[in-house]
Amino acid sequence: MSFIIMAAAALMLVQQAPAEGTDWDAEFGVETKERDPVTGEIPVDPYVQSNANAGASPYESAALVQDFGGRAGIALIASRTVELSEADPRIAGIFAAHDMVRLKRTLAEQFCYLLGAGCDYTGRDMRSAHAAMGVTHSDMNALVENLQTAMREAGVPFAAQNRLLAKLAPMSGDVFQR
Repeated sequence: MSFIIMAAAALMLVQQAPAEGTDWDAEFGVETKERDPVTGEIPVDPYVQSNANAGASPYESAALVQDFGGRAGIALIASRTVELSEADPRIAGIFAAHDMVRLKRTLAEQFCYLLGAGCDYTGRDMRSAHAAMGVTHSDMNALVENLQTAMREAGVPFAAQNRLLAKLAPMSGDVFQR
């Protein structure tokens, strides 16, 4: 028994503590992506940018844009939808590893484009954007509930809310994975 204790003590003397300032990410090959200093977004692989990626053609209604509070109101609704979804225990995990800065921007662009507020959509198409995320019908329902909450908080009339949802609903087939 004393031999085991002496061997353990000798082993502890031989072992060295890690050097101070060790970059553990580098040691274990963890890649870190630097955010763009201007936008705050994490860079993505190149893809073809097109308004067709928004998934539907836009409305042509100044009144509808006004119901959403113009471009600023649309951006706030998109941002609030993401915030509610990040805090929603049903779907928070889906958002955990993603670039929320980019998501808020591209979601605002998509809503703005679809509502006919004169924006261009620079995001990916829905199938590419959601590939391998494993989004379910219940996940999508939770997201839509969060969008409805954001629109209600912003005072968007119910009929106007339904017009946006009518543009988004047909895209669900490109989002669901299981």
